[in-house]
Amino acid sequence: MKLQYRNKFGSLPVRILRRFGRALRRTGYNALVLLPGFRFLKAYEGKQGPITLSIWFMQKVLGFNRAAYWGVHFTSKVTQPKQIIVGRNTNPGIEPGCYIQGIGTVIIGDYTAIAARTSIISANHDLYDLNKHLPGRVEIGSNCWIGVNCVILPDVTLGDFTIVAAGSIVTKPFPEGYCVIAGNPARKIRDLDRERCHPRNETDPYIGYMPAAEFEAYRAAYLWT
Repeated sequence: MKLQYRNKFGSLPVRILRRFGRALRRTGYNALVLLPGFRFLKAYEGKQGPITLSIWFMQKVLGFNRAAYWGVHFTSKVTQPKQIIVGRNTNPGIEPGCYIQGIGTVIIGDYTAIAARTSIISANHDLYDLNKHLPGRVEIGSNCWIGVNCVILPDVTLGDFTIVAAGSIVTKPFPEGYCVIAGNPARKIRDLDRERCHPRNETDPYIGYMPAAEFEAYRAAYLWT
């Protein structure tokens, strides 16, 4: 028996109501992305780690990680975002359960994917006074892939096209890039063929919520690094 929905207009198949609801949402969404402040939604469609309307709502309306200028999942945590530089279509913490610590400096390049439950730590505690932090620096290149449950510790540099295997703890630099690293502590397990590594070159790229062309002015005005 077909499920029916009864209202004051009589019986109507639930399927029709659902289709109507979807069409209504699409119409509202298509109108929304035309507004200057929401064009990022269209720019991120089909991209890795896209900023969606629900991400924006939880972050900018409800206030989870509101100070970050890029998309962050509400279960992730970002500290001191003014010390963090992210590249085009790179949104550290947009996957659930991440911890991005900007007490020191963090710089992440373009098109770098960071999986769920990753921690990027840019400062350690002083061994003799745990109330003190010792700021360091973390640099991650472009077109990198950080697997799930990874930890990147202070004073680590990862060159372009570095792949960090799931569950790795990275304690030292791999500035040459073009490699796969894994383990605790992480070590190089494979070199990548540079000829097969193709940098992404997308039109109309965004940095977080803003067009890339506006980022340098934003950085000069609001960021500390």
